[in-house]
Amino acid sequence: MGAAGGSGGLAALWGVLWGSLWGALGAAGTHEPPAHALAEVLFCQPDMPSLGLTLTFDNDQLFWFDFPGARWTPRLPDFPPWPPALEPPDQLLRDATFCQNLRRAITNVATGLLPEAKGIPVADIFPVPPPALGEPTTLVCMVSNIFPPAVEIAWQVDGVPVTRDVTHTHYTPTADLAFVRFSYLPVTPNAGDVYACVVTQEANNSSIITYWVPQNPDPDEVLETALCGAAMALGVLLALLGAAMCWAARRSTHG
Repeated sequence: MGAAGGSGGLAALWGVLWGSLWGALGAAGTHEPPAHALAEVLFCQPDMPSLGLTLTFDNDQLFWFDFPGARWTPRLPDFPPWPPALEPPDQLLRDATFCQNLRRAITNVATGLLPEAKGIPVADIFPVPPPALGEPTTLVCMVSNIFPPAVEIAWQVDGVPVTRDVTHTHYTPTADLAFVRFSYLPVTPNAGDVYACVVTQEANNSSIITYWVPQNPDPDEVLETALCGAAMALGVLLALLGAAMCWAARRSTHG
């Protein structure tokens, strides 16, 4: 894997290797694989975003560094804030400058000698929680096998672009030296709706589209659910009737 010309393949790859090595230092000198893996991955590339830094635990993103704002940002709002004394922003900005300078130097040497590394993104859409027609849910578009980390994720409903209430995550590195990214869209699905997640690679402006269509309940499942509910109601009614008869019999005996 590498880069040709001014592409960001080798640069991003270098960042992944660097961060993976960083996270594996804790397992050095042992013959058994670590039970958990903590990795800090820095990448730099000509494409946007030009810089990325992520802290992951077992491939789950905990924090990402906002370079324009020079601050660590938690993946979830209920995470505790990043300790200010741990890797201050000035140190990380120096690391980012070193990464960019190294990328330029390696690109000049490797141009025409190493093939360009590219990944074809794979997109999957799934709802959280399981949907019901007419009830609110959230659609998740998971885009994996991203390399280099430079893709745009957009949503469409019945062919019409949707931008309101859409949120994206930062790029998260994976063990196969690629990246994954998530996008979220709150929806209230109705019969006949067609949702699309459009993933566009910035380098060549090619797009991959994945569709999701809400499914109507299966008539057999609806009938099964109705029969189950009727059986439960009948069981409760018979139990109450039996209790009432026992109580009446006891009163008659005592009388």
